[in-house]
Amino acid sequence: MINIQHATEADLPQILSIYNDAILHTTAVYDYEPHTIEMRTEWFKEKRKHAFAVFVAEENGVILGFSTLGHFRTWEGYKFTVENAVYVKADSRGKGIGKLLLKPLIDNAKALRYHTIMAGIDATNEASIALHKQFGFEQVAYMKEVGYKFNRWLDLVFMQLMV
Repeated sequence: MINIQHATEADLPQILSIYNDAILHTTAVYDYEPHTIEMRTEWFKEKRKHAFAVFVAEENGVILGFSTLGHFRTWEGYKFTVENAVYVKADSRGKGIGKLLLKPLIDNAKALRYHTIMAGIDATNEASIALHKQFGFEQVAYMKEVGYKFNRWLDLVFMQLMV
């Protein structure tokens, strides 16, 4: 049975593995180099500092995915807007884990009294776009060739949910 729970520092190595796989093999992250455990630990501390929950989907001690909220932009006028992130382990994609991880993020944003959630998604990631649509996110922007990875230009879709 898959459990959705708050991440702990003990989960960080598995979270890092999922994130680094996304960096190295997908366009879900427009970054090139794998992150270190020190970087992920600092990331986790920042999440806690700003009361952003980090959720994990866990089954028998294995983290299958994680999700979190973060700042959309750091200027004061954006303080009521957050951006979400949902990552699922490569061999666990397509099994509904993203759905399990997105719902608590929306609840967390409501509890923290945010006004809107943004999702920046690579335009070719049809599964993530469909997932967000299921939860009421609407496409609000399509930005052509704003990223570059794997020797090609990447388009970015922004989706938004008013909470």
